[in-house]
Amino acid sequence: MRAAPTLALFAGAVAIATAPILVRWSETGPLATAFWRVLLSLPVAWVWWRSQRRTATPAAEAKRSCTILLWTGLFFAGDLGVWHVSLLLTPVANSTLLVNTAPFFVTLGGWWLFRQHVRPLFWLAMLVAFLGASLMVQASFSVHPRRLAGDGLAVVAAVSYAGYILAVSRARLAWPTAGIMFFGGSVTCAALLPVVLLAGERVWPKGTAGWLTLAALAAVPQLVGQSLITFALAHLPASFSSVGLLVQPVLAALFAWMVLNEAIAPLQALGGLTVLAGIALARRAQG
Repeated sequence: MRAAPTLALFAGAVAIATAPILVRWSETGPLATAFWRVLLSLPVAWVWWRSQRRTATPAAEAKRSCTILLWTGLFFAGDLGVWHVSLLLTPVANSTLLVNTAPFFVTLGGWWLFRQHVRPLFWLAMLVAFLGASLMVQASFSVHPRRLAGDGLAVVAAVSYAGYILAVSRARLAWPTAGIMFFGGSVTCAALLPVVLLAGERVWPKGTAGWLTLAALAAVPQLVGQSLITFALAHLPASFSSVGLLVQPVLAALFAWMVLNEAIAPLQALGGLTVLAGIALARRAQG
């Protein structure tokens, strides 16, 4: 497996792991924060896209690639929007754990849609990584009938994220990273805007600090994080990428400890190490 795309994947995960802290600092509602995160990144993505040299493609191929790009934006909107809503209806621990089932859906989707073969060792690696994620949130995880809607939405978010990973891996066959970031991001904004307006939450930040927080979200998790992951998906199997991105909750816990002084319990630390062991095993299974 090539070293540069793998490093890009994990660097992207580091950037995305800053999102929970920035979302917590945001002065707008959770859906509005997701909308601004993508919208504020579009001007930079547009300049980046325009600066790249592009070659013409046959009409039929261009139509197919645009369709995949559309699905990329819609799945990303579903991932951000549905997950943020689930955070309002169920504990963060429940939502975090359930959304981390995405690698199972990516692997199943890759097998069903694209006939991608997966070795038994890789399934074991996924289980190990998910066990680690479970250990990280087990102290706060709870089951309650009133929270079933939020739990269900977290699973829907996991399916949406899996669809996003698979769609990006296909889109990268015809589109450069900048094109996916701009056109896919435009679709995401168009899909999120009516949901934000209907939700009735705070849309505008209160002041400069709020805008700086949104700008940081657009710059770090969106432009840097998603761009690196999009680049990596052109060179790495989608199944491995989805497991590799499970490093995000580990990094998010570390950032929360460093920035917000949130304690890391011994069992959480063990869970983080287990996640890393699962990712290492997945890398070995992919060869």
